[in-house]
Amino acid sequence: MSTGGERTHDRMVQALDTLAMVFLDPEGRITSWNAGARRIFGFAAEEIVGQPFETLFTPESRKAGRPAHALRAAMQDGHDEETGWRQGRGDQRVWARTILEAARDDAGELVGYTYLARDIHWPLQADEMLGTTDKQFSLLVQGVRDYAIYLLDPEGHVASWNAGAERIKGYRANEVLGKYFGHFYAEEDASAGQPARNLAIARELGVFEGEGWRRRKDGSLFWAHVVIDRLTDEDGHIVGFAKITRDVTEKKLAEEELSKAREALFQAQKTETIGQLTGGVAHDFNNLLMAVMGNLELLRKWLPAAPRPHQLLDNAMAGAQRGASLTQRMLSFARRQELHPRPVDVPLLVHGMADLLRRSLGPEIRIGTSFPLQLPRVLIDPNQLELALLNLAVNGRDAMPQGGRLEIGARAEPVGAGHSTLLPPGDYVCLWVADEGHGMDPDTLKRATEPFFTTKGVGKGTGLGLSMAYGLAEQSGGRLLMQSQPGKGTTVEIWLPVATVEVQPAAPSAGESDETLQAAEPVTLLVVDDDDLVLLSTMAMAEDMGYAVHGVKCAEEALAYVDEGGEADVLVTDQAMPGMTGARLAQLLRKRHRSLPIVLASGYAELPELPVPDMVRLSKPFTRRELHRAIGEAMGQVGVADETG
Repeated sequence: MSTGGERTHDRMVQALDTLAMVFLDPEGRITSWNAGARRIFGFAAEEIVGQPFETLFTPESRKAGRPAHALRAAMQDGHDEETGWRQGRGDQRVWARTILEAARDDAGELVGYTYLARDIHWPLQADEMLGTTDKQFSLLVQGVRDYAIYLLDPEGHVASWNAGAERIKGYRANEVLGKYFGHFYAEEDASAGQPARNLAIARELGVFEGEGWRRRKDGSLFWAHVVIDRLTDEDGHIVGFAKITRDVTEKKLAEEELSKAREALFQAQKTETIGQLTGGVAHDFNNLLMAVMGNLELLRKWLPAAPRPHQLLDNAMAGAQRGASLTQRMLSFARRQELHPRPVDVPLLVHGMADLLRRSLGPEIRIGTSFPLQLPRVLIDPNQLELALLNLAVNGRDAMPQGGRLEIGARAEPVGAGHSTLLPPGDYVCLWVADEGHGMDPDTLKRATEPFFTTKGVGKGTGLGLSMAYGLAEQSGGRLLMQSQPGKGTTVEIWLPVATVEVQPAAPSAGESDETLQAAEPVTLLVVDDDDLVLLSTMAMAEDMGYAVHGVKCAEEALAYVDEGGEADVLVTDQAMPGMTGARLAQLLRKRHRSLPIVLASGYAELPELPVPDMVRLSKPFTRRELHRAIGEAMGQVGVADETG
């Protein structure tokens, strides 16, 4: 560099006064002290040069051996970095970000240490460097490798380049000196004029600090934390800028992963909360429907023979049954519906639905299927799977108002640890339904499986189709995944575990007429339900069928009734009751009467915590026919009793 260049460079270096840059000898004694160090710590050079490095540490840090530890770490690892309290002149304490690096010559011999300190409790100012000789400057700046520290002239051209800049950005000094610093910006930011704006901010305000993508020599990008400080001479004239860049890509990626994990946790918690609320509402709604449907059935016998009253009753019953169907979908989302899983051949099930799908979707929708020649069977409730597929197909149709192609397919796929589905390792079948419709934006996609959320018009959908399919997949040990983009259609995948055991389907029961819904012999029922409407409705249905009935509102009353000698040939009890569940009551009564037939009624399919052998399950809301069949099964008169476990 020419003599004039040396003077200019020296003026730029002398202007740095906001970063403490100190050089230590190999023994850790201070050998140089710049203006930034004087400003931050308060010591004049003549007061501090020659003092041990530990002078800059608080008494607590010195007592803990922190200065010696920092020197050892810098010598062994190359650097030591910390943010904390440092000791200034007198009682002054400084909250500073510091870095200590070992400086070595070309032979690798330790020649001292470079110590940088920045007081970060002030508005972030420039990182300044001051050295009294070219050699000191080289040792102080060129030895720093964790930071790219270099100077810019007033127009933003590179005037110096340290080892950290070469390591981070990949350029040698002779490749960048004199180049405009915008060369290091990502192409998009450079084209948008970001370098000039950042320099203008530093020129106007004295400092610019920010983060963004920067480009290395090999074209790769890294996320950088950048500080640009304005440098002025004694007369206040701008002589250039000090620029400090640090690669914080790992930190950014870690923050992004943490953000994704938090979002996933939030979505999971939201879905679980909605599921709990939905399940509770559906349970209570089932109890209401139980009373409505039961009393409507009993009312039919008392109506006159005129057709009009019976038509009105049929309409009321149809509405109640639609309500029951709605609660089943809600329970499906909440994963509390009662399932009857068995091995299912998916292609056979889909082909068996072909006529139903064609009638439901209409002639404007072309239906295609894609199945491999060999596909393992899945363990699922086939009726619920048919309903889920029908709902997904109808959603696809509604997304294609002008018509289009709907494709249903499946593939076998093993799932290992870390698979994108987050399913437990094992063998699965991925069943998918794809449409060519308008698709969904990311915000809509996030909410698509929430119950009652729909983008369809009023009266055109309940918002339970996707939520029902979601709950079915989760309750069956699988998962529902969705892929969608606006204008590119939607693909819904239902991942289901491969069936590993054979589950025998229940034997179909013979049809029953109203005349057969009568007690075959004198039988006394003990009916237990905490809901007055359900209790009275169940008792009325049972009495209408010829059973003698004693009803109580809780498990404790039922136990007291039996202990006092009350007659009970069959127990019909609700499961979810305050104080004691129906399953617990069943266990206690079985200890008293080992042969007591038990029917457990439930508004959703929670598993009893204390299962009892031969206990028959009865789903709410139930009809007279279903109540009669459950009592018969419990007494061994119809079919084979269910095993609950």
